Amino acid sequence: MISIQSQSLVLPVSKLECSGAKFPYNYKSSFTNFYGRGLKRSFVMKTFLRQKYLGTEAQLHSAGSLDECKTVHSDNAKGKGDKVLSASSSTDVETSNLDEAEKEKSEVYSSNMTEAMGAVLTYRHELGMNYNFVLPDLIVGSCLQSPADVDRLKDIGVGTIFCLQQNSDLEYFGVDISSIQQHAKEYDELQHIRAEIRDFDAFDLRMRLPTVVGILLKSIRKGQGITYIHCTAGLGRAPAVTLAYMFWVLGYKLDDANKMLQSVRPCFPKLDAIRSATADMLTDGSKQLITLKWKKGNCSSVEVSGLDIGWGQRIPLAYDEDQGCWLLQRELPEGRYEYKYIIDENWTYSTDELVTPRNKDGHVNNYIEVTSHHLDDEIRNRRPQLMREDIDLTKEERQIICKRLEALADAD
Repeated sequence: MISIQSQSLVLPVSKLECSGAKFPYNYKSSFTNFYGRGLKRSFVMKTFLRQKYLGTEAQLHSAGSLDECKTVHSDNAKGKGDKVLSASSSTDVETSNLDEAEKEKSEVYSSNMTEAMGAVLTYRHELGMNYNFVLPDLIVGSCLQSPADVDRLKDIGVGTIFCLQQNSDLEYFGVDISSIQQHAKEYDELQHIRAEIRDFDAFDLRMRLPTVVGILLKSIRKGQGITYIHCTAGLGRAPAVTLAYMFWVLGYKLDDANKMLQSVRPCFPKLDAIRSATADMLTDGSKQLITLKWKKGNCSSVEVSGLDIGWGQRIPLAYDEDQGCWLLQRELPEGRYEYKYIIDENWTYSTDELVTPRNKDGHVNNYIEVTSHHLDDEIRNRRPQLMREDIDLTKEERQIICKRLEALADAD
């Protein structure tokens, strides 16, 4: 069952702290949100056709004009998501097999995304590109799948396509990025920019955000028209980059920007990564050397997961004969890091190190707090303030950040 709600949003006037950035002028618009009811935050994102700037929205099953929607996906067909075709042919079986393969890939991706992001999120690649306007000149959406998607974006006034995907993301769904880039070059005043961030990796997001937002700022200054920011599903990386841009450059409070984004596109950006990246730029941002030790029992291999690499990766510890234990030394920026040991493929934690309370899934992890002891008290005390949920920045802090963004973009 689909529930439809409408609400009017009045977007605030904010003072730009970075010269050349495009300003979200005062406007009032009515957004119509379509969302499926499900367990927790289960979002099957629909696609909309929106006329340029503040035009009307029409619900579609793939991006493009109504005439392009020759094939209709319907939950009322024989099976949920089956295609209702106006005619059949000898290629129907092949098409059906391809559709099933795409659905299976989407299901696996959605499962991985849910596990990694900590929220029930669903992406249906087979339904085509989907997107939402966050500001009149800024769109957040899913990945382009073919050169035809370039045409559709150009038709609604997009002048910059900003891609956050890595090659492995593209390969998983069989997206030919070179053909998309080549077709984009055929248009005047349309640029296709790539600034990669690793999927499902909050630490990589934190470390890459300043450079990526710097490249985004530079491309917006250079380009014309609307900017389309996308990752794979448009539910994690793209929303995070959009929020960071609104927070650092356009002058929004982070919480206000997130509420605005969520009102038009339910998603799950890692806000802590944005706060940490903000603190990194406004404090020292240097890394500290930490040492992990595993002293217990006889074993043939010791690895660690979590820390700065995420739960999907592992780092091996080396056995030190002199100390008679397994060691890992690693440089980490300031912050709190959770991790777990993997002893001969068995996941566990060390009682000799700091442990977290049991979480909602019943797991206990080790954790470490990394701090810079050489900082003066004023800077050291500012970091906890920047990590608060109601974080806001002063005019001077935004100016410092913008200078950092510009320098990082020029150096990339």
